[in-house]
Amino acid sequence: QVQLVESGGGLVQPGGSLRLSCAASGFTFYTYYMSWYRQAPGKERELVATFTTGGRRSYADSVKGRFFISRDNAKPMVYLEMNNLKPEDTAVYYCNARWGVTDDYWGQGAQVTVSS
Repeated sequence: QVQLVESGGGLVQPGGSLRLSCAASGFTFYTYYMSWYRQAPGKERELVATFTTGGRRSYADSVKGRFFISRDNAKPMVYLEMNNLKPEDTAVYYCNARWGVTDDYWGQGAQVTVSS
């Protein structure tokens, strides 16, 4: 069955860095768009970053220049490198795999807390 398992979350001080990892299995990874979303308390889930099958990366304006998404089709894994973290980055971060409009898979989420 399809599995997306996030790891690497935690507590970090403002200005610090974290790297989230997402291990994928059960589907043809290299054919899927891979994304990271986040949801802060009381807010809607928002798209943070996407890595397409064609190698194109895109980011939310709020994280441009600070976050970097990458993927390894051989493992298969997707990563989110987060730098210069701010308190407003505090959220549960979700790994997402999407193929067209029919296949849409989610991980269980990883908590990231930015606080001094």
